[in-house]
Amino acid sequence: MSVAFTKEESSETAAETHLPDRPISPHPNLVTATGLKLLQAQAEEARAAYLAAQAVEDINERRRQSAVPYRDLKYLTERLHTAQVIPDPVDNMVVAFGSKVTFERDDGRVQTYRIVGEDEADPKEGSISFVSPVATRLMGKSVGDVVTVGDQELEITAIG
Repeated sequence: MSVAFTKEESSETAAETHLPDRPISPHPNLVTATGLKLLQAQAEEARAAYLAAQAVEDINERRRQSAVPYRDLKYLTERLHTAQVIPDPVDNMVVAFGSKVTFERDDGRVQTYRIVGEDEADPKEGSISFVSPVATRLMGKSVGDVVTVGDQELEITAIG
């Protein structure tokens, strides 16, 4: 194998493993206490994966295995650095960051979501980001209030 071929292969591998940074939201990095713990755990997992990849002897394989954990660790480190922990609401009079809100859609569906930070939001698990269209419309409202999101009306039935 020629040296030129090896260098070309290494260049291609390096290009393959350079991943773009994960985008950082322009919004304030508000988190719940649980969200902060989640970010810390994810950062530890990324750090462990990166360190494990650094132990790989083959440089090309090391680059491949390091790319994702390195990118994630950079992102998570920044998110931890900018995290602003918001305490749970003191009352359930109005929808706020950290509130669990139940609403009924005009089609009869009833949904419940907790309003959380962007990195901890998971609608399938019952949480939405405070910057989502639904959350921004619900914030500051009370039980019985109706908000419009798109072409749907949502009536707040409970705040917990």
